[in-house]
Amino acid sequence: MEQFLQVGVISSTHGVRGEVKVFPTTDDPRRFLDLKKVMLDTGTERISLEISSVRFFKKLVIVKFKGIDNINEIERYKGKSLLVSRKDAVELEEDEYFIADLVGMEVVTEDGERGVLKDVLTTGANEVYVIEFETLGEVLVPAIRQCILDVDVENARMKVYLPEGLV
Repeated sequence: MEQFLQVGVISSTHGVRGEVKVFPTTDDPRRFLDLKKVMLDTGTERISLEISSVRFFKKLVIVKFKGIDNINEIERYKGKSLLVSRKDAVELEEDEYFIADLVGMEVVTEDGERGVLKDVLTTGANEVYVIEFETLGEVLVPAIRQCILDVDVENARMKVYLPEGLV
């Protein structure tokens, strides 16, 4: 299980005082208002950053980090991920899961077909799981109770029902 969860990606700088535009990868961008610190994943190391201010612009979050006061200090981090530790992550409701915990999970159908969950698509109505089955190929399964029978995050396994016509 991942110990750090991605909440956003720095898309560009904003102004010259060290602010950045962040594309949120969390389902609720307003969550940034409650964050005090994040980890910046540079690809080679993780840097702890304290958030000093947050505001919103269209679908982006504009974030200012404490101690970073000019564009030159932050510009090199464009495209880098912002992470939070699992202990600082939002509380999940029953039958809610972090996407990071689902991707890569082994999937088994009621008929014994085996596959791997490759991606989660967010749609207006519900999420859709992209599952690559050994014999069926790629199947898009709606994340609804009728199709998702059991999710075992601890053992990275999911049991699904594929209704007629889905494959």
